[in-house]
Amino acid sequence: MPELAEFDTLISATMRSWNLPGGQLAIAHEGRLVYNRGFGWANVEDLQAVEPDNLFRIASTSKPITAGAILKLVDQGEIALDTPVFPLLALEGPPNAPYDPRLDTITVEQLLLHSGGWNSAAGYDPQYQPWTLLASHVLDAESPVEAETIIRYMLSQPLDFDPGTLSAYSNFGFNVLGRVVEHLSGQSYEQFTIDNVLAPAGIASMAIGGTTLEERMDGEVKYYSPPGLSTRESVYPDEGFVPVGYGSYYLPSLDAHGGWIASAQDLLKFTLAIDGQRGDALLSEETVTALETTARPPSAAAGAGNVETSLGLGWNSAAVEDGYEWSHAGALEGSNCSWLVRKPGGLAAAFVFNSLPTDFGGFFNDLIPALQEALTSTATWPKTDLFG
Repeated sequence: MPELAEFDTLISATMRSWNLPGGQLAIAHEGRLVYNRGFGWANVEDLQAVEPDNLFRIASTSKPITAGAILKLVDQGEIALDTPVFPLLALEGPPNAPYDPRLDTITVEQLLLHSGGWNSAAGYDPQYQPWTLLASHVLDAESPVEAETIIRYMLSQPLDFDPGTLSAYSNFGFNVLGRVVEHLSGQSYEQFTIDNVLAPAGIASMAIGGTTLEERMDGEVKYYSPPGLSTRESVYPDEGFVPVGYGSYYLPSLDAHGGWIASAQDLLKFTLAIDGQRGDALLSEETVTALETTARPPSAAAGAGNVETSLGLGWNSAAVEDGYEWSHAGALEGSNCSWLVRKPGGLAAAFVFNSLPTDFGGFFNDLIPALQEALTSTATWPKTDLFG
Protein backbone atom coordinates (compact mmCIF):
# COMPACT_ATOMS: atom_id res chain seq x y z
CA MET A 1 0.00 0.00 0.00
CA PRO A 2 2.10 2.91 -1.25
CA GLU A 3 -0.14 5.48 0.45
CA LEU A 4 0.72 3.94 3.84
CA ALA A 5 4.45 3.47 3.23
CA GLU A 6 5.16 5.93 6.05
CA PHE A 7 4.11 3.25 8.53
CA ASP A 8 6.41 0.66 6.94
CA THR A 9 9.32 3.07 7.29
CA LEU A 10 8.47 4.02 10.87
CA ILE A 11 8.22 0.46 12.19
CA SER A 12 11.29 -0.76 10.30
CA ALA A 13 13.39 2.15 11.57
CA THR A 14 12.14 1.67 15.13
CA MET A 15 13.03 -2.01 15.10
CA ARG A 16 16.55 -1.23 13.91
CA SER A 17 17.02 1.52 16.50
CA TRP A 18 15.76 -0.55 19.42
CA ASN A 19 17.05 -3.98 18.38
CA LEU A 20 13.61 -5.60 18.10
CA PRO A 21 13.55 -8.97 16.28
CA GLY A 22 9.93 -8.99 15.15
CA GLY A 23 6.61 -7.21 15.38
CA GLN A 24 3.24 -6.34 13.88
CA LEU A 25 1.33 -3.15 13.18
CA ALA A 26 -2.39 -3.08 12.39
CA ILE A 27 -4.52 -0.01 11.64
CA ALA A 28 -8.28 0.32 11.26
CA HIS A 29 -10.20 3.25 9.79
CA GLU A 30 -13.98 3.62 10.05
CA GLY A 31 -14.17 0.06 11.32
CA ARG A 32 -12.21 -1.42 8.39
CA LEU A 33 -8.78 -3.03 8.69
CA VAL A 34 -6.72 -0.94 6.27
CA TYR A 35 -3.18 -1.94 7.26
CA ASN A 36 -1.96 -5.25 8.69
CA ARG A 37 1.67 -6.23 8.41
CA GLY A 38 4.31 -8.34 10.11
CA PHE A 39 7.92 -7.21 10.38
CA GLY A 40 11.13 -9.10 11.08
CA TRP A 41 11.40 -12.51 12.70
CA ALA A 42 8.96 -14.61 14.69
CA ASN A 43 11.85 -17.01 15.30
CA VAL A 44 15.32 -15.67 14.57
CA GLU A 45 17.10 -19.01 14.78
CA ASP A 46 14.74 -20.72 12.32
CA LEU A 47 14.39 -17.66 10.06
CA GLN A 48 10.61 -17.68 10.46
CA ALA A 49 9.22 -14.31 9.39
CA VAL A 50 6.44 -12.62 11.33
CA GLU A 51 3.06 -13.05 9.63
CA PRO A 52 0.02 -10.85 10.35
CA ASP A 53 -1.71 -13.69 12.19
CA ASN A 54 1.17 -14.64 14.49
CA LEU A 55 0.39 -14.39 18.20
CA PHE A 56 2.36 -12.27 20.69
CA ARG A 57 2.17 -11.83 24.43
CA ILE A 58 0.48 -8.47 25.00
CA ALA A 59 1.33 -8.00 28.70
CA SER A 60 -0.70 -5.19 30.31
CA THR A 61 -2.72 -4.56 27.18
CA SER A 62 -4.65 -7.47 28.73
CA LYS A 63 -6.19 -5.01 31.19
CA PRO A 64 -8.70 -3.49 28.73
CA ILE A 65 -9.79 -7.05 27.93
CA THR A 66 -10.41 -7.77 31.60
CA ALA A 67 -12.30 -4.49 31.83
CA GLY A 68 -14.43 -5.71 28.93
CA ALA A 69 -15.25 -8.92 30.80
CA ILE A 70 -16.12 -7.11 34.03
CA LEU A 71 -18.22 -4.47 32.28
CA LYS A 72 -20.03 -7.23 30.39
CA LEU A 73 -21.02 -8.67 33.78
CA VAL A 74 -22.20 -5.20 34.81
CA ASP A 75 -24.38 -5.03 31.70
CA GLN A 76 -25.72 -8.51 32.46
CA GLY A 77 -26.78 -7.34 35.92
CA GLU A 78 -24.43 -9.77 37.68
CA ILE A 79 -22.52 -7.06 39.54
CA ALA A 80 -22.43 -3.27 39.97
CA LEU A 81 -19.47 -0.94 39.80
CA ASP A 82 -19.94 -0.05 43.47
CA THR A 83 -19.96 -3.69 44.65
CA PRO A 84 -17.25 -4.45 47.27
CA VAL A 85 -15.16 -7.31 45.90
CA PHE A 86 -13.55 -9.03 48.89
CA PRO A 87 -16.78 -9.82 50.77
CA LEU A 88 -18.00 -11.30 47.48
CA LEU A 89 -14.93 -13.52 47.00
CA ALA A 90 -14.81 -14.56 50.69
CA LEU A 91 -11.23 -15.83 50.47
CA GLU A 92 -9.20 -16.73 53.55
CA GLY A 93 -5.82 -15.17 54.24
CA PRO A 94 -2.91 -16.85 56.04
CA PRO A 95 -3.81 -18.31 59.46
CA ASN A 96 -3.67 -15.81 62.33
CA ALA A 97 -2.54 -13.01 60.00
CA PRO A 98 -3.65 -9.38 60.47
CA TYR A 99 -6.43 -8.10 58.21
CA ASP A 100 -6.81 -4.51 57.04
CA PRO A 101 -10.56 -3.74 57.38
CA ARG A 102 -10.32 -1.30 54.47
CA LEU A 103 -10.04 -4.29 52.16
CA ASP A 104 -13.76 -4.90 52.63
CA THR A 105 -14.58 -1.49 51.12
CA ILE A 106 -12.71 -1.89 47.81
CA THR A 107 -15.15 -1.80 44.88
CA VAL A 108 -15.13 -3.04 41.30
CA GLU A 109 -14.84 0.54 40.05
CA GLN A 110 -11.87 1.28 42.29
CA LEU A 111 -10.02 -1.74 40.93
CA LEU A 112 -10.72 -0.63 37.34
CA LEU A 113 -9.41 2.85 38.26
CA HIS A 114 -6.23 1.54 39.95
CA SER A 115 -7.44 3.12 43.20
CA GLY A 116 -7.82 0.02 45.37
CA GLY A 117 -5.14 1.07 47.83
CA TRP A 118 -1.93 -0.65 46.64
CA ASN A 119 0.99 1.47 45.45
CA SER A 120 3.34 -0.92 43.65
CA ALA A 121 5.68 1.92 42.71
CA ALA A 122 6.27 2.73 46.38
CA GLY A 123 6.41 -0.84 47.61
CA TYR A 124 6.22 -4.06 45.64
CA ASP A 125 4.27 -5.94 42.99
CA PRO A 126 2.96 -9.20 44.47
CA GLN A 127 2.32 -10.69 41.03
CA TYR A 128 6.04 -11.28 40.52
CA GLN A 129 9.02 -12.76 42.33
CA PRO A 130 10.16 -12.72 45.06
CA TRP A 131 6.68 -12.04 46.42
CA THR A 132 5.10 -15.04 44.72
CA LEU A 133 7.72 -17.26 46.36
CA LEU A 134 6.87 -15.66 49.70
CA ALA A 135 3.17 -16.36 49.12
CA SER A 136 4.05 -19.98 48.37
CA HIS A 137 5.99 -20.25 51.62
CA VAL A 138 3.46 -18.48 53.86
CA LEU A 139 0.49 -20.48 52.55
CA ASP A 140 2.40 -23.74 52.07
CA ALA A 141 1.36 -23.73 48.41
CA GLU A 142 3.15 -25.31 45.49
CA SER A 143 5.25 -22.98 43.33
CA PRO A 144 4.45 -21.46 40.90
CA VAL A 145 1.48 -20.13 42.81
CA GLU A 146 -1.91 -19.61 41.25
CA ALA A 147 -3.60 -16.22 41.04
CA GLU A 148 -5.93 -16.92 43.97
CA THR A 149 -2.99 -17.83 46.23
CA ILE A 150 -1.45 -14.42 45.62
CA ILE A 151 -4.72 -12.79 46.68
CA ARG A 152 -4.92 -14.90 49.82
CA TYR A 153 -1.41 -13.82 50.76
CA MET A 154 -2.22 -10.16 50.11
CA LEU A 155 -5.16 -10.35 52.52
CA SER A 156 -2.51 -10.25 55.26
CA GLN A 157 -0.87 -7.06 53.96
CA PRO A 158 -1.91 -3.49 54.87
CA LEU A 159 -3.08 -1.11 52.16
CA ASP A 160 -0.86 1.83 51.20
CA PHE A 161 -3.75 4.32 51.07
CA ASP A 162 -7.48 4.49 51.65
CA PRO A 163 -9.36 2.94 48.71
CA GLY A 164 -10.72 5.50 46.28
CA THR A 165 -8.61 8.41 47.57
CA LEU A 166 -5.57 8.01 45.30
CA SER A 167 -4.62 6.00 42.21
CA ALA A 168 -1.52 3.91 41.58
CA TYR A 169 -1.00 1.35 38.84
CA SER A 170 -1.89 -2.08 40.19
CA ASN A 171 -1.42 -5.40 38.43
CA PHE A 172 -2.72 -7.06 41.58
CA GLY A 173 -6.04 -5.21 41.37
CA PHE A 174 -6.69 -6.77 37.97
CA ASN A 175 -5.79 -10.20 39.33
CA VAL A 176 -8.64 -9.64 41.79
CA LEU A 177 -10.98 -8.64 38.95
CA GLY A 178 -10.16 -11.88 37.16
CA ARG A 179 -11.26 -13.83 40.21
CA VAL A 180 -14.47 -11.80 40.37
CA VAL A 181 -15.18 -12.91 36.80
CA GLU A 182 -14.66 -16.54 37.82
CA HIS A 183 -16.77 -16.25 40.98
CA LEU A 184 -19.74 -14.73 39.18
CA SER A 185 -19.63 -16.80 35.99
CA GLY A 186 -18.65 -20.23 37.29
CA GLN A 187 -16.15 -20.41 34.43
CA SER A 188 -12.45 -19.80 34.25
CA TYR A 189 -11.52 -16.18 33.61
CA GLU A 190 -10.11 -17.20 30.24
CA GLN A 191 -13.18 -19.13 29.10
CA PHE A 192 -15.70 -16.50 30.19
CA THR A 193 -13.74 -13.82 28.37
CA ILE A 194 -13.49 -15.91 25.22
CA ASP A 195 -17.22 -16.73 25.24
CA ASN A 196 -18.56 -13.28 26.14
CA VAL A 197 -16.00 -10.78 24.85
CA LEU A 198 -13.62 -12.21 22.26
CA ALA A 199 -15.80 -14.62 20.28
CA PRO A 200 -18.59 -12.03 19.84
CA ALA A 201 -15.90 -9.68 18.48
CA GLY A 202 -14.92 -12.28 15.88
CA ILE A 203 -11.71 -13.38 17.62
CA ALA A 204 -10.88 -17.09 17.62
CA SER A 205 -7.14 -17.22 18.28
CA MET A 206 -6.52 -15.41 21.58
CA ALA A 207 -5.59 -17.37 24.71
CA ILE A 208 -3.71 -17.09 27.98
CA GLY A 209 -0.10 -17.77 27.10
CA GLY A 210 2.32 -20.35 28.43
CA THR A 211 5.25 -19.72 30.75
CA THR A 212 8.05 -21.75 29.16
CA LEU A 213 9.40 -21.99 25.63
CA GLU A 214 8.03 -25.54 25.46
CA GLU A 215 4.53 -24.19 26.15
CA ARG A 216 4.63 -21.81 23.18
CA MET A 217 1.35 -22.16 21.28
CA ASP A 218 0.81 -22.80 17.58
CA GLY A 219 1.45 -19.57 15.70
CA GLU A 220 3.04 -17.85 18.69
CA VAL A 221 6.34 -16.04 18.22
CA LYS A 222 9.51 -16.63 20.22
CA TYR A 223 10.54 -13.97 22.76
CA TYR A 224 13.99 -12.45 23.14
CA SER A 225 15.66 -10.71 26.06
CA PRO A 226 17.53 -7.48 25.25
CA PRO A 227 21.33 -7.69 25.30
CA GLY A 228 22.78 -7.67 28.79
CA LEU A 229 19.64 -8.76 30.65
CA SER A 230 20.72 -11.39 33.17
CA THR A 231 18.87 -14.61 33.88
CA ARG A 232 16.51 -14.91 36.85
CA GLU A 233 15.47 -17.60 39.28
CA SER A 234 12.74 -19.82 37.85
CA VAL A 235 9.28 -19.97 39.39
CA TYR A 236 9.63 -23.74 39.10
CA PRO A 237 11.56 -25.23 42.04
CA ASP A 238 14.97 -26.74 41.29
CA GLU A 239 15.15 -25.27 37.77
CA GLY A 240 17.76 -22.72 38.75
CA PHE A 241 18.17 -19.60 36.64
CA VAL A 242 16.30 -19.13 33.36
CA PRO A 243 15.87 -16.46 30.67
CA VAL A 244 13.64 -13.74 32.12
CA GLY A 245 10.91 -14.23 29.52
CA TYR A 246 10.72 -17.98 29.95
CA GLY A 247 10.15 -18.94 33.55
CA SER A 248 10.86 -16.01 35.86
CA TYR A 249 7.11 -15.27 36.02
CA TYR A 250 4.07 -17.52 35.68
CA LEU A 251 1.70 -16.52 32.87
CA PRO A 252 -1.44 -18.25 34.25
CA SER A 253 -1.27 -16.15 37.43
CA LEU A 254 -0.83 -13.00 35.32
CA ASP A 255 -3.93 -13.88 33.28
CA ALA A 256 -6.21 -10.92 33.97
CA HIS A 257 -3.52 -8.25 34.07
CA GLY A 258 -0.92 -9.50 31.61
CA GLY A 259 -1.45 -13.04 30.38
CA TRP A 260 -3.12 -12.88 26.95
CA ILE A 261 -1.52 -13.63 23.59
CA ALA A 262 -2.97 -11.99 20.48
CA SER A 263 -2.18 -10.58 17.07
CA ALA A 264 -2.35 -6.86 16.42
CA GLN A 265 -5.48 -7.37 14.30
CA ASP A 266 -7.12 -9.28 17.17
CA LEU A 267 -6.61 -6.24 19.40
CA LEU A 268 -8.35 -4.05 16.83
CA LYS A 269 -11.29 -6.44 16.50
CA PHE A 270 -11.76 -6.29 20.26
CA THR A 271 -11.44 -2.52 20.45
CA LEU A 272 -13.82 -1.76 17.60
CA ALA A 273 -16.44 -4.15 18.98
CA ILE A 274 -16.70 -2.45 22.37
CA ASP A 275 -19.10 0.25 21.18
CA GLY A 276 -20.13 -1.30 17.87
CA GLN A 277 -17.77 0.50 15.50
CA ARG A 278 -17.46 -2.96 13.95
CA GLY A 279 -20.33 -5.41 14.38
CA ASP A 280 -22.66 -5.52 17.36
CA ALA A 281 -21.60 -3.52 20.41
CA LEU A 282 -20.17 -5.60 23.25
CA LEU A 283 -21.23 -3.07 25.88
CA SER A 284 -24.24 -0.83 26.40
CA GLU A 285 -24.00 2.86 25.60
CA GLU A 286 -24.27 3.71 29.30
CA THR A 287 -21.40 1.40 30.17
CA VAL A 288 -19.20 2.72 27.35
CA THR A 289 -19.79 6.24 28.68
CA ALA A 290 -18.65 5.11 32.12
CA LEU A 291 -15.60 3.40 30.59
CA GLU A 292 -14.37 6.58 28.93
CA THR A 293 -15.49 9.31 31.35
CA THR A 294 -15.08 7.95 34.89
CA ALA A 295 -12.43 10.03 36.66
CA ARG A 296 -9.50 8.63 38.62
CA PRO A 297 -8.44 10.00 41.99
CA PRO A 298 -5.12 11.90 42.12
CA SER A 299 -1.94 9.88 41.61
CA ALA A 300 -0.25 8.50 44.70
CA ALA A 301 3.09 9.90 45.84
CA ALA A 302 6.38 8.17 45.04
CA GLY A 303 5.33 7.42 41.49
CA ALA A 304 2.21 5.70 40.31
CA GLY A 305 3.29 3.44 37.48
CA ASN A 306 1.85 4.27 34.09
CA VAL A 307 -1.63 5.41 35.08
CA GLU A 308 -1.31 7.88 32.27
CA THR A 309 -4.55 9.85 32.23
CA SER A 310 -7.19 11.03 34.68
CA LEU A 311 -10.05 9.05 33.09
CA GLY A 312 -10.91 5.49 32.20
CA LEU A 313 -12.13 2.13 33.50
CA GLY A 314 -9.37 -0.31 32.56
CA TRP A 315 -8.20 2.02 29.80
CA ASN A 316 -6.31 5.30 29.72
CA SER A 317 -9.03 7.58 28.36
CA ALA A 318 -8.48 11.19 27.33
CA ALA A 319 -10.94 13.81 26.09
CA VAL A 320 -10.07 14.91 22.54
CA GLU A 321 -11.74 17.14 19.98
CA ASP A 322 -14.44 14.74 18.78
CA GLY A 323 -14.88 12.52 21.82
CA TYR A 324 -12.53 10.29 23.79
CA GLU A 325 -9.32 8.49 22.90
CA TRP A 326 -8.62 5.20 24.65
CA SER A 327 -5.18 3.62 24.89
CA HIS A 328 -3.13 1.11 26.84
CA ALA A 329 0.45 -0.14 26.71
CA GLY A 330 1.96 -3.43 27.79
CA ALA A 331 5.51 -4.44 28.69
CA LEU A 332 6.81 -7.72 30.06
CA GLU A 333 10.49 -7.79 30.95
CA GLY A 334 12.62 -10.04 28.80
CA SER A 335 9.67 -10.80 26.58
CA ASN A 336 7.49 -8.34 24.70
CA CYS A 337 5.75 -4.98 24.40
CA SER A 338 2.47 -3.77 22.94
CA TRP A 339 0.27 -0.72 22.53
CA LEU A 340 -3.35 -0.18 21.53
CA VAL A 341 -5.16 3.06 20.73
CA ARG A 342 -8.75 3.77 19.70
CA LYS A 343 -9.66 7.23 18.47
CA PRO A 344 -13.12 8.70 17.79
CA GLY A 345 -14.55 7.87 14.39
CA GLY A 346 -13.24 4.33 14.05
CA LEU A 347 -9.51 5.03 13.75
CA ALA A 348 -7.49 2.54 15.81
CA ALA A 349 -4.02 1.04 15.80
CA ALA A 350 -2.07 -1.67 17.62
CA PHE A 351 1.53 -2.80 17.66
CA VAL A 352 3.21 -5.83 19.23
CA PHE A 353 6.89 -6.82 19.39
CA ASN A 354 8.65 -9.95 20.66
CA SER A 355 11.21 -8.16 22.82
CA LEU A 356 11.24 -5.28 25.31
CA PRO A 357 14.11 -2.77 25.26
CA THR A 358 15.85 -2.20 28.57
CA ASP A 359 14.93 1.49 28.31
CA PHE A 360 11.31 0.70 27.59
CA GLY A 361 10.16 4.14 28.68
CA GLY A 362 12.44 5.69 26.09
CA PHE A 363 11.19 3.21 23.50
CA PHE A 364 7.52 4.02 24.09
CA ASN A 365 8.29 7.76 24.12
CA ASP A 366 10.06 7.34 20.78
CA LEU A 367 7.51 5.23 18.90
CA ILE A 368 4.10 6.21 20.25
CA PRO A 369 4.26 9.97 19.50
CA ALA A 370 5.64 9.25 16.03
CA LEU A 371 2.89 6.74 15.34
CA GLN A 372 0.23 9.11 16.70
CA GLU A 373 1.50 11.84 14.37
CA ALA A 374 1.44 9.49 11.38
CA LEU A 375 -2.12 8.39 12.20
CA THR A 376 -3.50 11.91 12.54
CA SER A 377 -1.65 13.28 9.50
CA THR A 378 -2.78 10.55 7.09
CA ALA A 379 -5.51 12.13 4.98
CA THR A 380 -6.43 9.23 2.70
CA TRP A 381 -7.02 5.66 3.79
CA PRO A 382 -7.62 2.58 1.60
CA LYS A 383 -11.25 1.60 1.07
CA THR A 384 -10.54 -2.11 1.31
CA ASP A 385 -11.22 -4.12 4.46
CA LEU A 386 -8.56 -6.67 5.37
CA PHE A 387 -10.84 -8.06 8.07
CA GLY A 388 -12.65 -9.71 5.17
